[in-house]
Amino acid sequence: MSRAFDRFVRLHRQESPLLLPNAWDCASATALAAAGFPAIGTTSLGVAAAAGLPDGAAATAGTTLELARRLGDGPFLLTVDAESGFSDDPAQVALLARRLHEAGAVGINLEDGRPDGTLAPAALHAAKIAAVKHAVPGLFVNARTDTHWLGQQRERTAARLARYTRAGADGVFVPGLSDPAGIAALTASLTVPLNVLHTPGGPSLTDLARLGVSRVSLGSLLYRRALAAAVATATGLRDGHHPAAAPAALTYAQVQALATRRTGTPG
Repeated sequence: MSRAFDRFVRLHRQESPLLLPNAWDCASATALAAAGFPAIGTTSLGVAAAAGLPDGAAATAGTTLELARRLGDGPFLLTVDAESGFSDDPAQVALLARRLHEAGAVGINLEDGRPDGTLAPAALHAAKIAAVKHAVPGLFVNARTDTHWLGQQRERTAARLARYTRAGADGVFVPGLSDPAGIAALTASLTVPLNVLHTPGGPSLTDLARLGVSRVSLGSLLYRRALAAAVATATGLRDGHHPAAAPAALTYAQVQALATRRTGTPG
């Protein structure tokens, strides 16, 4: 796993940002890997919704761990969206991180946003990060702050990220931050890679590279678009309309193959 960690770190040091697509099951993860993505993340919204559970409510710890066990031996580097660690007890978060690492995950995403729309105390989130890095040094901790996502304490973003970095975070994530000037100012203050969320109509990968961004996540975008495409196809056929132009559907045999494909070398 140390070699996997090193490969994952190198992906954050490329000339172009690491574009991280987020999967919600085995088929979506394997299909993305087959398309040439060396690293795949999970989407907490997609994983929760597919299981009929709410996102961000610490309801999917078991589901998330089970998915990691299914994906951990895949031909790609896996990083797991673990919400806030599914607990406010740093020791419990560290235990989950160890289990994810044992399942084959090379990274974990931990957020400081709470279901009620508030931010967790920075000291508590830093304690979770420190506990995870102490328990599993070879797990890449991507520390997420929701200051921009929730529109709270935006002026404290850099201070929060500095605290998380001192606690041992390997990278930091600020979803909702898309303003070029804001991104540039933040990257100038950081000593670890910055991850942002893809914003439709926002800066391109080339622009983000110039601003110093190291990683761009797609979050729940792919899952939400897949749902929208499924509904549009079904309702279009029901109503006698030709479905809007879209990529050709995979064949039955291709999906069957995705369900069992576990060959190749990540990185």
